[in-house]
Amino acid sequence: MSDRGQSNLNASVERPARTFSGYLMLLLLLVGIIVQVAGIAGLVGAEDVGPPLAVAAVIVAPIALLFILCGFYMLQPNQAAAITLFGSYRGTDRATGLRWVLPWEMRRKISVRSNNFISERIKVNDLRGNPIEMAAQVVWRVTDTAQALFDVDDYKAFVAVQVEAGIRAIGSRYPYDDFEHLEVTLRGNHDQVGDELRAELNARLTVAGIHVDECGFTHLAYAQEIAGAMLRRQQAQAVVAARKTLVEGAVGMVEMALAMLSEKNVVELDDERRAAMVSNLMVVLCGERDTQPVVNTGSLYQ
Repeated sequence: MSDRGQSNLNASVERPARTFSGYLMLLLLLVGIIVQVAGIAGLVGAEDVGPPLAVAAVIVAPIALLFILCGFYMLQPNQAAAITLFGSYRGTDRATGLRWVLPWEMRRKISVRSNNFISERIKVNDLRGNPIEMAAQVVWRVTDTAQALFDVDDYKAFVAVQVEAGIRAIGSRYPYDDFEHLEVTLRGNHDQVGDELRAELNARLTVAGIHVDECGFTHLAYAQEIAGAMLRRQQAQAVVAARKTLVEGAVGMVEMALAMLSEKNVVELDDERRAAMVSNLMVVLCGERDTQPVVNTGSLYQ
């Protein structure tokens, strides 16, 4: 049998425990106390009391009341109690309020509320091998109390370790960024990557009976040793992209200007003067400085 199959056979599964309402037992306890007090008062006033009656009033009745008293426990909303008997799991009680079980059954309380966990910043190599820093925020809750208590040693520490492992796994699958927008990236596809991280964590934490409701990145940046170089690369790529857009627009404007001049017969230009006009227009449209107008007082060719 495979290791996975063996682990599935050994996994605990939550089931309802056989418990009782504590309010009924509390009423029974109060009745027992009243009966005992009345019995003791009767013994004190009686002249001839037999040994069986005295033993019942002084020893047996207090033991019975102590038996009832030791079985009480309280559950708050979104709190459960795993019941065990001599090390054997007997079930989980999720009913809120005052509850009662047999005194020799042990109760181990566990919260089933939502928990918020923020991981530490960890260094991960992305798909291209660039070191990046990542941190995530995870909202999780216990869904199977038996697995959380009996299948892992410390389920809270287990969550912390698996969150870090999940972040490393997701961070290594994608590049940090892609200026050509051809790939899924960590920086540009937060929702998609976050959903994949959630699925990864749920797969890792299911053995502990824990479900992740929500997760997302709280920190995502290049590592300090390459942050400066990557910033310069980003700036260079942004400048190239801006220049490309500027040149494409300038070429379109020059084409439109030449077409309108020819269409309206404003001026006749040979190839040499057309090339000079194109050059001047491109300088004007693509230059970073303001142009200075030059008035030509001669002819077009002088």
